[in-house]
Amino acid sequence: MKLSHTLAALVLAASAAAPVFALEFRSVKETGVSLYDAPALNAKKLFVVSRYYPVEVLSTQKEWARVRDASGGIAWIPAAALSVQRMLVVTSASAEVRVAAADSAAVAYRLDKDAVVELIAPAQAGWVKVKHRDGASGFARINTLWGL
Repeated sequence: MKLSHTLAALVLAASAAAPVFALEFRSVKETGVSLYDAPALNAKKLFVVSRYYPVEVLSTQKEWARVRDASGGIAWIPAAALSVQRMLVVTSASAEVRVAAADSAAVAYRLDKDAVVELIAPAQAGWVKVKHRDGASGFARINTLWGL
């Protein structure tokens, strides 16, 4: 019995000491950036993305970043093409942006699927403050967006 308690304490201590990895989201700086299947310009081009396209950085290798997009696709992009600006993409059929972080608040504007908005403030209680490229800001439900 004493051995099982010791073993349990060791497992608990090891899990507490395990590193915690934060997600790193970035956006593409320029229009027309290619994503590749390997970290080299002569690798196969998978697709081209537009400015502000949000990605999750999975790892880096020299001047390259291995990234994942909202659909789960994984590719390589030149690290210099990434910005620290945080953009979010609408993954639901549409998203309502409200004037306050409440379902009862008035709708400021609506976004279609695949629309991109800038993250203004960290998510709180299921809401995130966003800004549209035309300057309009408001609060959207986090379950309608990707990139958080």
